[in-house]
Amino acid sequence: MPLTVVTYKDLYGWTMDEIVAKIGKKNNCTFCGVFRRQALDRGAHKIGASKLVTGHNADDMAETVLMNILRGDVARLQRCTSALTGEEGELPRAKPLKKDIVMYARLNKLDYFYTECIYAPDSYRAYSRTFIKDLERLRPESILALIKSGESVVVKAEVAMPTLINCTRCGYICSQSICKACLLLEGLNTGCTDLGIKRKTKKIAIVEEEDPKTGCSGGCDCDDNVTTSF
Repeated sequence: MPLTVVTYKDLYGWTMDEIVAKIGKKNNCTFCGVFRRQALDRGAHKIGASKLVTGHNADDMAETVLMNILRGDVARLQRCTSALTGEEGELPRAKPLKKDIVMYARLNKLDYFYTECIYAPDSYRAYSRTFIKDLERLRPESILALIKSGESVVVKAEVAMPTLINCTRCGYICSQSICKACLLLEGLNTGCTDLGIKRKTKKIAIVEEEDPKTGCSGGCDCDDNVTTSF
């Protein structure tokens, strides 16, 4: 199979260095993650592939499980440890490698790319990785335990899962009328770089049990009730 190179510049008109120069080091992993996933799909379609195989190892999966737990992202948490995902879409993804890829490559004297992204040290994943490595030193089974936790997640029937549709701008499969990549590109091109990143504010009322003295059950504005914005 010949090597096919797909670049951000060709697909989106921006290189990652240009994006970071525009937005700074905050949220650059969001841009790269969205663009990279779409670029992989577009590259696979370009060569007529029927499946997209990625080289995730156990550490990668444990990091993703932890990140999705912290985000409260049920949809991603359910599928992040599966060996085959995206079966409902046009291009299923396979993650056959759960063992240590680097050790395998060294034992078999295979060349591999091991340099960390220069923009990764301050990323959300980098903090998750550091935490997991510290935890692994205390409890070596932590990585496997995290993966098993992700595998055991069962989404209740009443939880609404996203329905896949085609982006009205580029045609890419997504769960919104306009895909995340198109929103991020619009933000870059217009200077509104928060577009596609900021989430809607959610308010959650934290209410104590009914006070037998005052009869308060959370329906008033007294000091016993706290509303927190996220």
